[in-house]
Amino acid sequence: MPHATKTSNKAGLHCELTQLALATGLCFVGASAFAQATATLPTVTVQESATSPLKTDIAPSAKFTAPLIDTPKTVTVINEEVMKQTGATSLADALRASPGVTFGSGEGGNPSGDRPFMRGSDAQGSIFVDGMRDIAAGSREVYNLESVEVVKGSDSAYAGRGGAGGSINLFTKKAKNDNFVSGDVGLGTDKYKRTTLDLNRKLSDTIGFRLNAMAHDADVPGRNGPENQRWGIAPTVTFGMNTPTQITLSYEHMQSDDMPDSGVPFAIGKPAGLTQNTTIRPTFGGNRENWYGLKARDFRKEKSDVFTVAAEHKFTDTNKIRNATRFSKSKQDYVWTQPDDSQGNVEKGQVWRRFNSRYSETETLQNITELTGQANTGSVKHQFAIGLELSREKSDVDSYKMVDANGTDIANSNQCKAGGSPYMCTTLPSPNGNDPWTGRMVRNNAFTHYKTETVSLYAFDTLTLSPQWLINGGIRMDDYRTKQWDSTASFSRNDTLFNYQLGVVYKLQPNASIYASIGTSSTPGGGANGQGLENQGITPGGRAPTLNASDLSPEKTRSLELGTKWDVLDQQLSLTAALFRNETTNARVRDPNTSLAAMAGDKVVNGLELGFSGRITKQWDVFGGYTYMDSEQKKIGNVALSDKFNPGRPSAGTGLAFPNTPKHSVSLWSSYKFTPKLNIGFGATGQSDVVAAYSYTENGSLIKKGTAGYVRYDAMLSYIFNPNVSLQVNVYNLTDKVYYASTYSAHYATLGSGRSAVATLKFTY
Repeated sequence: MPHATKTSNKAGLHCELTQLALATGLCFVGASAFAQATATLPTVTVQESATSPLKTDIAPSAKFTAPLIDTPKTVTVINEEVMKQTGATSLADALRASPGVTFGSGEGGNPSGDRPFMRGSDAQGSIFVDGMRDIAAGSREVYNLESVEVVKGSDSAYAGRGGAGGSINLFTKKAKNDNFVSGDVGLGTDKYKRTTLDLNRKLSDTIGFRLNAMAHDADVPGRNGPENQRWGIAPTVTFGMNTPTQITLSYEHMQSDDMPDSGVPFAIGKPAGLTQNTTIRPTFGGNRENWYGLKARDFRKEKSDVFTVAAEHKFTDTNKIRNATRFSKSKQDYVWTQPDDSQGNVEKGQVWRRFNSRYSETETLQNITELTGQANTGSVKHQFAIGLELSREKSDVDSYKMVDANGTDIANSNQCKAGGSPYMCTTLPSPNGNDPWTGRMVRNNAFTHYKTETVSLYAFDTLTLSPQWLINGGIRMDDYRTKQWDSTASFSRNDTLFNYQLGVVYKLQPNASIYASIGTSSTPGGGANGQGLENQGITPGGRAPTLNASDLSPEKTRSLELGTKWDVLDQQLSLTAALFRNETTNARVRDPNTSLAAMAGDKVVNGLELGFSGRITKQWDVFGGYTYMDSEQKKIGNVALSDKFNPGRPSAGTGLAFPNTPKHSVSLWSSYKFTPKLNIGFGATGQSDVVAAYSYTENGSLIKKGTAGYVRYDAMLSYIFNPNVSLQVNVYNLTDKVYYASTYSAHYATLGSGRSAVATLKFTY
């Protein structure tokens, strides 16, 4: 064995690798754990899987009261094998497998982190972990995930507030009635280093323990400056396995310490005299490695602790009750450089290093009680779920200011001018992230406080009327109370939100169905709890004033869907197709008379979604799909009357596509086993052009800022040396394509990663 080593990173990971075997890559926690892990090694044989490892037939969520083929809604389950083969290490990586999911960036009042858009709507506040809402802003990992469930279409009946375009549910790993230890060690280009551990122990016939851990350290491929460092640990123990009553205790700690990458500016900040329908693209001064941040100033730190107690009792094999309580606490702390284009500097070859900052502490306390089962009323079979959810969410949000060596404030304003502060402005073609910036960042200590309390009741039922006809229905009521305040003002709002889901399924045959469904969502003011802008009313002129939110009713969205689902090739391959329409008839827009928000918007998106997952032949597995979206902002308010150039005219973008909503998007992952030991995979993800923002020039011309479409290709090769050890090599962005992974508003876009390669040694005992 190699000599003992020690790894550490800025996030505070100090893991003594007292026994590190290259053949296993296992970070042993202690000698006794090592002895226990290696005392008995079960016999493992290499054999062909009877079913495709990429196919999932059952939706993880208990609220889906039927298998996926009988669920009248577009639901994609990205399982652990898909994430492993594609080399996903973050939620953003995993969601590339689901077409139609795009990403926005953080800016100002919107925190950085995971900000997915689905069917034209922001889903940042509609991310869940094991069925409980996770409002904390930040970037999420996959090392402790069994699967990711992506639900598309209005789904407040399932998820509660928000979810106008859908929701995302992360399902964590739990203790199993088995003994195994697995993990991996990965090394790659761009200083990539990653280690994971998955240890499961059957402590007795009724007690099981599982431990997942991860350490990750890597630069951002194709960029000169940004880097990501994080670590996490997630133990869980289950009492009462193999008995009617089980109690599971789980805990997860995650923290990261990154040098953030805010991307590159748009080429023109203040367009003037441009012609109608001009599209402005981002620019990086001729070198994609150009990074406009300041290492002496920028940082991004996140930390979260989640503790969950879940109890489950089975009355029969089909009927059970479950209760879960969760307490979570998270912190996000950052200062990062936005390469601002708004002051007309970029077209002169300069970039203002404007900073964005945030200090946020979030606490949630949640409890869910859920009864699921089956029952018959006459000839009608029922598969039902009934639940009560209680939650209290709190967050406190502050920001930073710059001061000089004497403690005097430095204005966060345009510095690309004579006499401006040194290093607050840099050149577009050759920025230097190591410039000796001498200022200091200090907290403003001017918190804005948020608190939301919710009581929710829901009921779902799938009624089997005959072997051919099924009806799926669900209703939900949320008593929603929110309050926001700072040292100068406050507002509060109480709402009772009613939402429903109704679908009819016709079974063409046992392995094929067609369906029609309708669902609704409600997005109340303040629902993001200061952790996003999902419901703060993005308008072309900016964010609707939050202190006006007490006068706003919830936005209402309705989703219509007509689809079909087939399990073919001996039920090894799932095929889905759906036509959909999302309608928002009272979206928040800006009132031109008051410049405040008003419920007068009208938006619609029509589309087609195709999906596939499973096995085509004994050796060939596939996963992916295609999404087409034709969106239109029918009515998004008028320009403020105070705008001397365009007073009172319809807001820029009226009648045009939604921001962050590409017309075409595609995702494909395909793997082929040439031998029982050799597996080769190939992937492609892409989308058409995306508009970030619309604006008018002073002469009244309409200008678009956005990013061009792209297709990115990835590849994988894995080889099983023996039943316990294998090697997987992933190459990402094979052609080194220059593309943009996310945008926000009119200021900047984030570059996608350049070409990189990672070799991962995996072990299983």
